[in-house]
Amino acid sequence: MVDSQFGISEAELTTPLKDLSLFRVSWYMFDQQPFKVFISISQIICGSLLIINRTALIGAFLFLPIVTTILLIDLTFMPLTMANAFAWRLSFYILLDFMILWHYKSKMEVIWNEVWQSVNTKFKYPIWMYLLLPLVAVAIEIAGILPKALFYFILNPEQTWSGVQGIINKIIS
Repeated sequence: MVDSQFGISEAELTTPLKDLSLFRVSWYMFDQQPFKVFISISQIICGSLLIINRTALIGAFLFLPIVTTILLIDLTFMPLTMANAFAWRLSFYILLDFMILWHYKSKMEVIWNEVWQSVNTKFKYPIWMYLLLPLVAVAIEIAGILPKALFYFILNPEQTWSGVQGIINKIIS
């Protein structure tokens, strides 16, 4: 959030992309918004939840996807020596996170039982209703487009109509 981790130097910005390492290119990409702010805020929220005893379990659950994503990014983009160092460090953090989850194992058992004991694999509805789901999904997508299309048609009818005719012509030909 304070421009201290991601980004590349001015000299690297003038370097051709093919001459930059994958790590430097990725560091440039991670410096873009809203990615940087989202990552920063999610890590701050996660850390805050982990510090507070009442919310530590939620923080421990939130930490797992964050640290897994960071670990995958590190293993993918960092040079091998840095990636190995970060893999060990993040693996240790994951172990600590699992220790928090183990500490709350009685609450975890309640969650596990609530989720898995009421699972029923029998279909509640006739199979033909499930086969209609793709059609319903397409209808919902079209329904979402209609207000926007109507807005543009009211705003600029000639241009919108010519665009619709162009799409129809592409479909037909």
